[in-house]
Amino acid sequence: MPPDHKRVIYFDGHSDTVQALRDQWRDKLKGAVDPYDGLVDGAAVDPSSLRAELGYLPPDDELHHLVFGRGSADQLAGVVAQIVATKILLELRDEGALRGCIVRAYATAAEEDNDGGGPRHLVDHVLPGAAPELIPDVVVLTEGTGDAVKGALGIYRGQRGRMQIEVTVTGRSCHGSMPALGLNPLEHGGAILAEAAVRHANGEGMLDHPFIGRGTRTASWATLDTPSDCAVPECFTFRFDRRLTVGETPQQALAEIESLDAVAAARLAGLTVEIVVPRYSRRTWRGYAVDNAQIYPGWITPEDHAAVRAAVDSYRRVVTPFVVEPPGGAAAGALRSTPRVDKWIFSTDGVGFPIPLDSTSISVPAGKQWVVSGAVRHPAMFGIGAGIEQNTHRIGECVDQRELQHAIAVLARFPRAFADLTGTVDG
Repeated sequence: MPPDHKRVIYFDGHSDTVQALRDQWRDKLKGAVDPYDGLVDGAAVDPSSLRAELGYLPPDDELHHLVFGRGSADQLAGVVAQIVATKILLELRDEGALRGCIVRAYATAAEEDNDGGGPRHLVDHVLPGAAPELIPDVVVLTEGTGDAVKGALGIYRGQRGRMQIEVTVTGRSCHGSMPALGLNPLEHGGAILAEAAVRHANGEGMLDHPFIGRGTRTASWATLDTPSDCAVPECFTFRFDRRLTVGETPQQALAEIESLDAVAAARLAGLTVEIVVPRYSRRTWRGYAVDNAQIYPGWITPEDHAAVRAAVDSYRRVVTPFVVEPPGGAAAGALRSTPRVDKWIFSTDGVGFPIPLDSTSISVPAGKQWVVSGAVRHPAMFGIGAGIEQNTHRIGECVDQRELQHAIAVLARFPRAFADLTGTVDG
């Protein structure tokens, strides 16, 4: 079959992690578990200490199935699953596992602090002008899709977007004994933060979507420029982490902050208030220069899209027969025998693939059935991966190895299932 007639499936997982916080692991878990070395002393494991830190753990007599360490759930397990699944696909090539499809597996860098940075590089620098055999029909995100209440190993077909909003309040510094001579950016900035929190709690300005949920906003970072702790500061800078649901735009989110009474009051008092979207400019670990606005668009793949239907079919074929639920059903974050189609609470590399509707930078054949989500379009995307969302970025992070084999099985089954369901690109 000509390459340009084949279905192109991307596997995507990020290989970076948040900070290990080794001292905190050792302190809170009494040296039993280490973020780098995993389980150090099984006899010293205190299940109650672990449960105090994590969103879900299996019963005590099943804890031996867990693999501990920073990144185990977010998202080393997903990258490992990609490696093993592609090995299976290659070994079963003569049996038709890759018939009608091309699989490209990526491990990306710098996702944790610049979501979608790797895919965005592809979209900006690799896919423009590329042949059809490089353009994805489907992206399978291997980020963890477990939920502490709903169950492990869901099939996730969407997520909210997110952005950073940076507020810089500049006043006039003076000695702390004579505050009337200064303009205090910390006090005015604190008023902005307090009003924003109240408005968020009241749901003002936030839209809700029946599938991916409500937009949210929270203060997430701050820095203070002050000569001492006995002075009126010169400048106070802080950021909001704003999660965007369907129908919300970055411009609207910025306008929400501009409309705060405390912003107007600060300006009226003579302070300068600047509200912007910061840019991500840190170099990657290989020294690659990155410069993008910290806006990460959300996306939704329709439930009736062939990619989601093929994922559900794959789960039923290679997972359902091998998961036996106890009487009354599986508990909390345990594996389910039937596929659960849902969405992520947090963000993923998927935010790097959408492009503006009016963009002509990438030539996408109509047969690839890219999806329109609001003001952007993107390849069909869904996720399946070992790991519970509520266990990520936490002390004692872990993944249940029993989930891993099933995630691998779905990844290895999906390409042929999707190709069979959709036929060739020109078909």
